Amino acid sequence: MELPEDDKTFLRDLVKASRQKIHSVKWVDRDGTARQTTLTQPEVVRLNTIAAKLKTSKNEVLRQAAHIPVAKLPPTPAPLEPKP
Repeated sequence: MELPEDDKTFLRDLVKASRQKIHSVKWVDRDGTARQTTLTQPEVVRLNTIAAKLKTSKNEVLRQAAHIPVAKLPPTPAPLEPKP
């Protein structure tokens, strides 16, 4: 397959993730909407670790995480005008 190395890495990671066992976590969003998040094995291990630190459940961690504000990105600078 003739693709740039970046595309090959993306595809390889995609196939690797699709071969892993997935875990679904049901939780309730801050607006009361029922959600179901699908996690890979490494993601669920990390979520379990965080939940253990907080002494709570995975779904409660996700519910609380929904209240974490999203970091604002700096504004994109205007493109430079070409010199005449």
